[in-house]
Amino acid sequence: MSIFIIMFLLSLATTAVGTPLVRRLAIWLGFVDMPASRKLHAEPMPLMGGVAIFGGALFAFFLFFTQFTFSRQVAGILGAMLLVGAVGLVDDKIGLRPRTKLIGQILGVAILILTDVYVQLPIPMWVNYLITLFWVVGISNALNLLDNMDGLSAGVSGVAAAFIVLLATAGGQALVAALGAAVLGACLGFLRYNFKPAQIFMGDAGALFLGFLLAVLGLQLRFLDNTPLVTWMVPVLILGVPVFDTTLVVISRGRRGRNPFTTPGKDHISHRLVELGFSQREAVLILYLFCGMFGLTALFVAQSPPFEAYAVALLVATLSLYCIWWLERRRSKGG
Repeated sequence: MSIFIIMFLLSLATTAVGTPLVRRLAIWLGFVDMPASRKLHAEPMPLMGGVAIFGGALFAFFLFFTQFTFSRQVAGILGAMLLVGAVGLVDDKIGLRPRTKLIGQILGVAILILTDVYVQLPIPMWVNYLITLFWVVGISNALNLLDNMDGLSAGVSGVAAAFIVLLATAGGQALVAALGAAVLGACLGFLRYNFKPAQIFMGDAGALFLGFLLAVLGLQLRFLDNTPLVTWMVPVLILGVPVFDTTLVVISRGRRGRNPFTTPGKDHISHRLVELGFSQREAVLILYLFCGMFGLTALFVAQSPPFEAYAVALLVATLSLYCIWWLERRRSKGG
């Protein structure tokens, strides 16, 4: 346990110290997000926050990597993360086509599968590969879509990472817990400069990196005392906020005949909360709270027999769909 605490603190300190330096570098290199009608910031904002997050987390991990078994799987995870992070960084600079970004993410998943990092449910192997592709690419883009308000993606990622650390530690998965602790520290260190009013954005490099790594850590969780027919729900619940937000956006934009992934808009759950009268800070904090509630539900499901687990999952799914229906109905009425 002590090594995870040390890695968390080291990642936190490295990111907190490195983010201002990366901010200056971003301005010098021209990695700047310009204001637009669909965006909330009124002044040019430095990007490259993802470099600080990525650097802080990996610095802490590599400083202690001799404490863990450096396997083929670890090499695959790190290689895939580097590829996806690089694609995001290039997109932050020159703006890649959605198809190009998707190809980069698919190649990252291919690296994972080739190094034996994939879903391992008791079903045909090709189905496991497809689920892995859908899960990793889906969560990567879900967290990227969620990055629409100061401090939102970084905070939600930090909360999700904290629950991954808890579950991995309880299951004796030292490597998963170590990476989770490093991500948690990096997210909190970055939040010092990203919470409203933000001084720097994480950009696609940060959002895709965090989404990709959290998705991988989620599918690597193992629960020896429960069946995979139950535990597959645990990572879905831990990342329930980005899953909910993406589902809301897909349904909302689909109803209006708009492409949910290439047509931006202020129709995310964070924007809806602001429309309900909350400030941007309050909206972000509310979503942190919901992320924590999803995480606590995941802890319960991880220890539950199938009937209880599916009953809870059905309740969560029903409440989520009701919230989407209510939000869409309210917007349709112009409320």
